[in-house]
Order: sequence, then C-alpha cells, then structure tokens
Amino acid sequence: MSVIEKINCSNDVKELSRDELELLCTELRKFEIDNIAKTGGHLASNLGTVELTVALHRVYDSSVDRIVFDVGHQCYTHKIITGRRDRFSTLRQYGGISGFPKPHEAVDDAFVAGHASNSVSVALGMARARTLNGDNYDVVALIGDGALTGGLAYEGLSNAAASGEPLVIILNDNNMSISENVGGTSKLLQMMRMRPGYLSFKKWYRAVIKKTSLVYKLSHKLKEWLKSWMLPDNIFSEMGLEYLGPIDGHNLDSLEKAIRLARDMQEPVLLHVITRKGKGCDYAEAHPDKYHGVGCFDASTGVLSAVETSFSDKLGEFLCRFAEEDRQLVVITAAMAGGTGVECFSSKYPDRFFDTGIAEGHAAAMAAGMAKQGLLPVFAVYSTFLQRSYDMLIHDVSLQKLHVVFCVDRAGLVGSDGETHQGVFDVSYLSSVPGMTILAPASFQELHDMLSYALNDIEGPVAVRYSRGGEGEYKDSCVAAESILRTGEDITLVSYGPLINQALEAADQLASMGISAQVVKLGVLRPNDFSLCLESVKKTGKLIVAEEVCDSGCIGSKIISEAAIRGIELKAAKLLNLGSGIVCHGKVSEILHEKGLDAAGIAEQAQELCGSCIEIK
Repeated sequence: MSVIEKINCSNDVKELSRDELELLCTELRKFEIDNIAKTGGHLASNLGTVELTVALHRVYDSSVDRIVFDVGHQCYTHKIITGRRDRFSTLRQYGGISGFPKPHEAVDDAFVAGHASNSVSVALGMARARTLNGDNYDVVALIGDGALTGGLAYEGLSNAAASGEPLVIILNDNNMSISENVGGTSKLLQMMRMRPGYLSFKKWYRAVIKKTSLVYKLSHKLKEWLKSWMLPDNIFSEMGLEYLGPIDGHNLDSLEKAIRLARDMQEPVLLHVITRKGKGCDYAEAHPDKYHGVGCFDASTGVLSAVETSFSDKLGEFLCRFAEEDRQLVVITAAMAGGTGVECFSSKYPDRFFDTGIAEGHAAAMAAGMAKQGLLPVFAVYSTFLQRSYDMLIHDVSLQKLHVVFCVDRAGLVGSDGETHQGVFDVSYLSSVPGMTILAPASFQELHDMLSYALNDIEGPVAVRYSRGGEGEYKDSCVAAESILRTGEDITLVSYGPLINQALEAADQLASMGISAQVVKLGVLRPNDFSLCLESVKKTGKLIVAEEVCDSGCIGSKIISEAAIRGIELKAAKLLNLGSGIVCHGKVSEILHEKGLDAAGIAEQAQELCGSCIEIK
C-alpha cells in the first residue's frame, strides 16, 4: 500500500514516520500532476505548498481547528488529506469537488475562499468568536505574498495585532501571485528573506528566558535591539505581531517545529515561510505563471492542450493597435496581465503599462487620477474582481464623470472555477453607477469596434464586458444599442454577448416547428430605452430575454418595466437567467443546459409561451 492510501483524514498524517512523510509528499505531487493533467486546475501553487500543508495537518486537526486559506487555489493537498482523494478525479468537473475550499464538501474546509487578501480578517473573526463562546480550537490563516499586495490584508493584520487573540498567520512567500509579484511589499519580503537567523534566536530566547521572569523584563530592550538589527524593516513586528522566520517551506522538520512554536505562543503570530511555486515539477518550476491555472496537459512533458483564441487574446491585440494611434492610452491590470490578455501590451509599451498587484480598488482609483490629468486609462479586470472596486467606481470615477474604460473580462459564466469566479453580477452593479455606459460585444470584430467607440466617442466611465472563451457563429459587428438579427411574428427573443448564438440557434429550431421568432441583439446595455425590443414586443406580444447574469437588476426586468411604463401589452414573458447568481462549477455548456440557457432550453420556453405542443428535438 502506498503512503497516500493510508491518509483519509487530517489525523492520519500524525501517525506517519519521518520517512513516510517524505514519501507522502512525493506521492502527493505525482498524484496532483497526474490528475490535474486530466481535469485542469491550479498546478504550480499546489505543488509549492505540499510540505506546508502536510505540516499544518501534523499540528492541527482540521475537523476542529480552523485553517483559513487565502484565495484557496492552493488547497488541493488539503483536500486529498481530508478524505477527498477518491473524488479528486472529479476536480472542477460538473457535479464533482470544487477547486476551492467549500464547507459543504467537508467540515475540514473552514471557509469559502476564492478572492485574495481576506484570510486574516476571516480568521480573526473566528478567533474572536472562539473567545466569546468559550470554545477550544486553534485558528490559522494561510496567506500568500501575492495577497499582501491587497489593502484588506493590512487591515486584517493591523487589527489582529491589536486584538491579542491567539492566532497564527502563515505567510507563504513564493515571490509570485499569478504573475511575478510587483511593488514595495515584494521588495520588503525579498530583504527579509536575507535574514533567516532571527527564528533560531527567537526559539533560543524563549527556551532560556521565561516571559514572567525579571530577566525577561531587563533583557526586553536588548532583544528588541537585536531584532531591529537583524530585521530592521520588519513591518509585521512594527504592527505588533510576533514575527517568526523566514524558514524553508520545504523542510518538514523545520515547518512542523515552527508551526508548533507559533501555536503555543498563544498570541497573534506571523510565521514567514519561503516556498517555491511548482516545486518538484521541472516545467512548473521553470514557468510558474504559465502553470498557475491550466487546462489539460501532458503530465510527462507539460505540453498544454491547444486552446481557442479568446476575447482576452483579442483585447491585447486591439489595445496595442489603438495605442499606436493614441499616446495617452495606458493599460492597468491587477496581477492579471496573462489572464486578461494584456501581456503583449506590457511588452510593447512597458512605460504605459501598470500592474498594481492584487489591488483592484487601488487600480480603479489610480485610473481615476490618470484620467483627471489627461490620460486615457484602460483597466483590464475580471468581472468577479471588479466587484472589489465598487466604491471607487462611484466615488472616484463616476462623480467626476471621468473617462475610464473598464475592460470587464470573464463576464458571464466562467465554468470550472465556480461560484467565486462566475462573472454574473456586473450588469447589476455597473448599472447602478451614475453615468456608466455598458457595452456587450458578441464577436471579436464587435469587441474591436466597441472598444474603439468606448475610447474615442463616449464621455465618462465605460465598461466593455465580454466572456471568457471565444466567439461563436455570430461574427458580424454592430455597435448600435439594438439590432434585429432575425425577423419574426410569433415571439421576441432578446440576448447579448456570445449568448446571442444560443438565441439564434433557438430561432432556427423554432422555425422548423413553424414558430417565427424575432431575435434582437443588445449591443449597449446602458443607456438604452429598448425601443427596438418594445417595437418587436408590440408585434409579437411574447418575450424571452436570455442572460448569463443574476436575476436581480437583469436587463430583462428593465425591458418588462419599460413595457409597462409605455402601456405595451405583454401576453406572455419569460426571463431566462442565473437566478441568485450562485452558480456551481462545471463546463459552461453544462451550466447553460442546466439553467435552460442553451438553444434547446430557450426554444423549449418559447414553445411553451407560444402554446405549441410540438416536441423539441
């Protein structure tokens, strides 16, 4: 029996010998590589935290103690150890286990974790709840150095230091977020890595001098002087946290001893651990950014499966083209240059490219400052991460009517990343921002034309939202607010973005049944009075609006409301969307089918509204 087969819960790791632990780490890496090669997922980040996760489970019992991951894409080893090894082949698959911590999967998952920088705040909340309730468990937050580029992390660290609550914060420092880390925090950590002797001194000092002794009081100033000499720029100690480290994050003995020491201090402690992203896999170590989040690949060579050209790829291409004509155009991203497709821009125009790290709020506010001083800023950001900038959208951009272009990537369903990453709320929250124009391209050419329109012809803030994947059969371009793609007499089908392809296919299916559907594509979601849609509804009397968004604040509700205001009679209507917006992981096609948003689902609903009994094939 292999060592990994002996591990079915957190406490099983505690029974292994030192030799078995080393073998377990080797087996875990091979298991993860072999499985992720088939399912896709987060590879390099998990390979880099194998020993750290094993050491955590040697010290803590995750069924009782609370291990709070920051983001969570490094939780695969934790999932394997806590009884989900047999289901690991279903990772990120429809109906399978999630790629992020999910408490509904296992009690060992302390908290949902999909966005960065919140772990210390969450963990401190749990520690305070423990104290108030008189409970007995330990709390640990595992945060990456990439997450330290987010301001929320420092809010949590500052409050944790002042709280006095027993809490361990483990800083997993691999000098990477998704791309290489940037900014002052990264430089600070690089300097701190050069002074590893402090942990040895700290352990000796605590063993020899007890905190209650007179010697401690007399020697405290000497200790503080020595600490400032060894770590002169330690921001964590200055905040009031007990700092331990840095230590080797791939040495099990050192890790386990340091984590036990941190736990036993019974105060807010930050343990600084140095790891290597992609550890144990040559190609992942050599290119940790490339193998951060991957699709399927060859496990032996690392060769990635071919992927289709995406809207993100085309965005980078188009921005480079527009930048040749306008020297005021600058591009901003928040640690997502690769994901948003703007790496090519960063290479061609390095002086006009700005990566803020995981700091979306700062990025939006900085864009506002740039716009106020005459630049033309473009902020390329995932829909789900732009949520973190909502206050800046209103306070810093909208109130002054500043011309900032938000390229909202991953709008709509994103698939296997699941609930925390589905871009299904942006239409709702962007619609509430005063003066915001929202464009929804459905093809690559339309992305180009709408981006040109956003840059050159619109005043104030603009959001151009587009999906994760590639374009469909619709490859035309129309920048108009509304356009009719199919004429019909029986029912009106309205949609926007790449989902328009499903509406067009549904119209074809309905035509074969003798139902004539008029298809209206929305290009501008706001401002739009939906006159063309309503003219169509006057004729057909029946309406279906299909959207990859949550129901609250959806475009369909606005169309129906406008029809009521204008006194237009609707005989029947159906809003097809994603309900609350909390959507599980799986292939986009599977989710569309489940929600009735694929062509067959739209056609079926249209058939019911038209009172037809002809079966859809």
